[in-house]
Amino acid sequence: MKPIAGVLPVVQVPFLEDFSIDRDSLQREIDWLYECGVQGVVVGMVSEAQRLTDVERTQLNTLLVEMSAGRGPVVASGGAESICQAIAHANAAEAVGVSAIMVIPPALTKCNPDELLRYYSEIVTKTTVPIIVQDASGYLGNPIPIDTQARIFHEFGERILFKPEAPPIGPNLTALHVATNGKARIFEGTGGMALVDSYRRGIVGTMPGSDVPWALVKLWKALEADDEKRIAAIHSPLCALIALMVNLDAFLAIEKLLLVDQGIFANTRVRGPVAYHLDEYTTKEARRLFTVLREACQ
Repeated sequence: MKPIAGVLPVVQVPFLEDFSIDRDSLQREIDWLYECGVQGVVVGMVSEAQRLTDVERTQLNTLLVEMSAGRGPVVASGGAESICQAIAHANAAEAVGVSAIMVIPPALTKCNPDELLRYYSEIVTKTTVPIIVQDASGYLGNPIPIDTQARIFHEFGERILFKPEAPPIGPNLTALHVATNGKARIFEGTGGMALVDSYRRGIVGTMPGSDVPWALVKLWKALEADDEKRIAAIHSPLCALIALMVNLDAFLAIEKLLLVDQGIFANTRVRGPVAYHLDEYTTKEARRLFTVLREACQ
């Protein structure tokens, strides 16, 4: 298996008129992502995973494994409100050949540290692939204490990876590194907004959106080359674009808009109900910033 590292975008899921998965557009997206130089693909909240049925989750994971065709790892989305549900999601994902499973904690229950440890321990012991502990509290649910994340790592070792999204991102990332004796493999998950600071704090990869993968790949290479001028040129318009994405549905709306503009998706359909709708000004501004970012990446 190729290493789970580098730029691994969270895929957007295209829909047909009846809101079934548009396989042709999904294949076009996956091929395009790899052509842009990404190292793998991820299913996450921006993939509308929480809005898919259990059957559709398995269908999406299966399609991504087939469509990736060994070009890079496929990371599934897991986690649920109960341990039984979470294990069922994880087992179904592993059965179709995913490379890893990113697991959020229960969102509706504020678990104490011991319950969180039990939750993750049960999932880890019932699976064999790497588990990415996702603190998604910047968008959903409650933070996972750093000490609890470290306990999971110390119990199960390097099979455990992390995607911390609880603010403050940078200090929490460093605290997690310290608590795991510098051994934790950590991914940035703010769409790239915190990528520069996170890279310098020791991440192994980033899981941005799928709308501007070419920019994230170039920024990652600039970071690896310590090219400060290139880093600043790309990161500034990227941050301005991401700043328009004020919540999960804003990420969906703007990313799908840009995917349509680039000829990857046929439409911008999002499963409802939704909490955000693009207005004329935001649409124009997103397209303007996209153009600025494209020019910065030349």
